[in-house]
Amino acid sequence: MNRNLALEFVRVTEMAAIASARLMGRGDEKAADQAAVDAMRVMLDSVDCNAVVVIGEGERDEAPMLYIGEKVGSGRGPELEIALDPLEGTTVCAVGGYNSISVMAIAEKGGLLHAPDTYMQKIACGREGKGLIDINESPKENLRRLADAKKCRIADLTAIILDRPRHEKLIQEVRDAGARIQLIGDGDVSAAIACCDPNSGVDILFGIGGAPEGVISAAALRCMGGDFQGLLKPRNNEEITRAQKMGISDINKVYKIEELAKGNVMFVATGVTSGNFLPGVKFRSWGAITHSIVMRSASGTVRRIEAEHHFDTKPRY
Repeated sequence: MNRNLALEFVRVTEMAAIASARLMGRGDEKAADQAAVDAMRVMLDSVDCNAVVVIGEGERDEAPMLYIGEKVGSGRGPELEIALDPLEGTTVCAVGGYNSISVMAIAEKGGLLHAPDTYMQKIACGREGKGLIDINESPKENLRRLADAKKCRIADLTAIILDRPRHEKLIQEVRDAGARIQLIGDGDVSAAIACCDPNSGVDILFGIGGAPEGVISAAALRCMGGDFQGLLKPRNNEEITRAQKMGISDINKVYKIEELAKGNVMFVATGVTSGNFLPGVKFRSWGAITHSIVMRSASGTVRRIEAEHHFDTKPRY
C-alpha cells in the first residue's frame, strides 16, 4: 500500500469535515451527516485505488451512499478495504459540542474485521500497557497492571468512559479501584486514541460502544503502538444473525487488536468541531482551515496536518 495514499485519503476527510462543519450547531443531525457523506463519496473517487467499504453507513437498502459493500475509488490501484465514519459525533456537531471528527481506516484486502452494526465491549490503552490489558479481567485488575507498567499509583490513572446508564456499574468499579474518570457524551474513537496521547491525560478506555467504531479505533491504535480488545455485545437475535451473515461464527470471541485491524493499516481523521484530539474547522472569508492526523502502521509515523482551503480554487462543499 503506497504511503502516498495516506495523504490522498486525508483530502477525503478534510472535505467531509468542511461540509459537515457548515451545519455545526444548527440542530439537524441528519443534514450534518448527509453533508459529510456526500462530500466524502465524491472525494473518494478521486483516489487511485480499488476499494470496498466494509464499515460504512449501513446496509445497502438503508444507505444510498457509502453502504457496506460499495466499491469506491478510481478503480485503478491497490485493492483496499475501508472503514469510515463521515461524521463521528453527529449529535455533537448538531449541538455545537466538542470532538466530532470525520474519520477513515484503510487496510489491504482482508485487513479489517467486517463488524456488524451492533455494540462492542472495549478496552484500550497506550504503548505502556500493550500486552497487559485483558477484557475478561476486572477494571481494577487492568488498572493495577497498567499502574505497575507506568510505575505509578492507580490513583494517578484516568479512565475514559462513555456517559451512559449501562455503565453505572463499571463507573462505580473504577471509582472503587481508586482511579480518576473522564466521562464523555460521544466520540469513543477519539477517546481510544487519547489513550496513546501523552498530553491527553487519559490512560485507559473502558465500556461498551459501537462495534464499527471499535474497528476504526483498533486501526488507529495499531499505528500508534497501543493496544485494544473488543467483545461483541449484540442486543437481539437479529443482530446475531447479521453478524453471522458477515462471517462471524463465534459471537463470544474476544478480538485482539491484530484481529480487528491487521497487516498494513492507515488511519486518517479531520476535526469537525474542536476538541482535545483535533481542532475543528475554522472558516475564513477566503475559505477554511482544517486540522488532520495521518498515521501508518508500517512506519509508526503520525503526521498532524494544518491545511488552508481556498474556495476560489477548489469545490465549495
